[in-house]
Amino acid sequence: MMLTVIPTHSSNTKAVGADDFPEASIVDFQNDLQPIFTRLGCNSGPCHGKARGQGGFQLSLLGFDPQQDYDAITKEGRGRRIFPAFAEQSLLLAKPAGTVPHGGGRRLAVDGPEYQTMLNWVRQGMPRAAPDAPTLKSIIVKPSSIVSAPDQTQALVVTAKFSDGTERDVTRLTAFQSNEAPIAAVDETGLVTAGKITGVAAIMARFMGQIAVCDVLIPRAEAVAGEIYHQLPRNNFIDELVWRNLQRLNITPSPVCDDHTFLRRATTDLCGRIPTPDEVTAFLADGATDKRARLVDRLLLEPDFADHWANKWVDLLRPNPYHVGIKATFNYDRWIRQSFHERKPWDQFVRELITARGSSFHNGAVTMFRDRREPEEITTLVSQLFVGVRLECTKCHHHPFEVWGQDDFYSFAAYFARIGHKGTGISAPISGSEEFFFAGNQGSVSHPVTGEVMKPRPLFGEAPATAEGGDQREALAAWITSPQNHLFAQVMANRVWADLMTRGFVEPVDDMRATNPPTNAPLLAALGESFRDSGFSLTELVRVIANSHVYQLSSLPNETNISDTRNYSRHYRHRLRAEVLLDAVTQVTGVAPEFAAMPPDSSAKQLWTHRSDSVFLDTFGRPDPNQNPPCERTTDSTVVQSLHLMNSEKLYRDIGHDNGKARALGGSEKTAAEISTELYRLIFAREPTVDETTLVTEQLVAEGALRQQVIEDLTWAMLNSAEFVFQN
Repeated sequence: MMLTVIPTHSSNTKAVGADDFPEASIVDFQNDLQPIFTRLGCNSGPCHGKARGQGGFQLSLLGFDPQQDYDAITKEGRGRRIFPAFAEQSLLLAKPAGTVPHGGGRRLAVDGPEYQTMLNWVRQGMPRAAPDAPTLKSIIVKPSSIVSAPDQTQALVVTAKFSDGTERDVTRLTAFQSNEAPIAAVDETGLVTAGKITGVAAIMARFMGQIAVCDVLIPRAEAVAGEIYHQLPRNNFIDELVWRNLQRLNITPSPVCDDHTFLRRATTDLCGRIPTPDEVTAFLADGATDKRARLVDRLLLEPDFADHWANKWVDLLRPNPYHVGIKATFNYDRWIRQSFHERKPWDQFVRELITARGSSFHNGAVTMFRDRREPEEITTLVSQLFVGVRLECTKCHHHPFEVWGQDDFYSFAAYFARIGHKGTGISAPISGSEEFFFAGNQGSVSHPVTGEVMKPRPLFGEAPATAEGGDQREALAAWITSPQNHLFAQVMANRVWADLMTRGFVEPVDDMRATNPPTNAPLLAALGESFRDSGFSLTELVRVIANSHVYQLSSLPNETNISDTRNYSRHYRHRLRAEVLLDAVTQVTGVAPEFAAMPPDSSAKQLWTHRSDSVFLDTFGRPDPNQNPPCERTTDSTVVQSLHLMNSEKLYRDIGHDNGKARALGGSEKTAAEISTELYRLIFAREPTVDETTLVTEQLVAEGALRQQVIEDLTWAMLNSAEFVFQN
């Protein structure tokens, strides 16, 4: 592919070109050559930047290690890639220029400034650095925000700022990427093209490890009167900030949902169960204006609330029992659940987990260190779950979309270098022995490239110093849970918002970075502050979201928000979580499932391991028990799920069970209309319509109809409906 020559955009800075590097000037390898390799894709993952390189030639991914790259070019293979006597025949130039066969094709225009820069460097003797070469400090992209109509274009200009105060237009050497290409796409030259979808996109500009972002807003063409937004209800700060965002986009929200929809939504979201018929009757008959807030208050006090939210976190924390041991896993699950039942403040929960010590038979929290035994392993889990920063790739190279590098990763990992342990350890697949964990006095983490012993250092800001002989993890826990660490509060607020609103401000929910900006940054910040000010109370965080008018919107779209899936102008429908759906089926049939290693009448959300046999839970997306935490679930619907509901022999037996609800209703003295009401309250949490009552009555009183069989058939059909499987 021939490199496109990009016109210089209007700017007060000077554009990079051949004239910037005349034969007499010294070309700096790091500042002048490495950006070219990155721009041409030479050091990308599919090319020479992959783990073992390409064609015997390996460069560091996106140029994160300049010295390694310099040595690879000038010294490996006895310098075969450079021919100083006849610079144009150097493989470094000939291959990308296409004058000799090259697997990557033609990447370099011979008459372009990049070729001239590389040629000058070879002719000058391949200097490692130019005298007094400045270092790159930052880059800026202009414009930093764009409001555009569909199909309009806008050219971006990227300026690099160096340590000596100089600036340089590096647009043609910058890599661009859009996080929402259907909303706003960007080409390799930095030309942004707005799509036809209303929304917000972020355009990332990356140059030599530095990143800048341009926000692109595509509002609807039809303006909406400001008075409409001023008249919308505002139950709390959430509503104000959502309405403000919708006004920028010219989107109006859907109306509020009806009472039965809110009852089922709140009960499944907060407690992981469907409402009982008695709850439906009482709530629908209640005429008080504050009944929704009172419902939320009641649900937050239920034991089901703790089990439901603990069940979410065991996906993220609980390991494979065949790896760490059954008793250790059981104790870990019990510690997590007990913490949620105690309504333990979130900062306390995280501190106790990160600094856990003692026996795996008595303190379940230490199981995290029994499972993740090396500092590098625990680093990725802790940073992702509690700081919202994914550091996995920085073990080997600089993060391609963030500021984090290997120094950051191994300095963070050093906090876990002195965890002492005593006992048998892991002996999978049994691993049944007891193990003790404590704060040791020796152990270190070394940089894999330089060999330097890394000192513990947080990702940003300052952490408390560790006392002589003290536990380094306590300093890390203090930094993570500090009220000044905005990411700690925001990543939890984002996760809970996603649980209640179907989609987080940031997706994935624990990938907080400049190149993955939130859809509503002011609201995420405000929600994080509210969570912090509540004493990191999960209960209060859920309460403030559930009481907002935004949470109570209908899922039915209007003409302005039918394409909106990111700005919360309506409630987004989603399939019920596997455990919630199974417990709902249990409530409808009246027949409790039997789980191995669990007490009778246990609910699915109380299971202490994903290895409990259940075809239903596996079908509806519980995590693979062999998968390492954190295990994010998919909410996708599949054909297999539909076939299971239609054909499950167990479900068939439970619906017609001698002790089930269908038999009880069939043998009761209730009228056909009363049975209709009972079924709809039980399964759909609402009253039947007139037509639905008529249908049920006709089926029950038809000539030759068997009352119980009709009820079983109706139950089967209703369980297979979208209204039951999905939350509106």
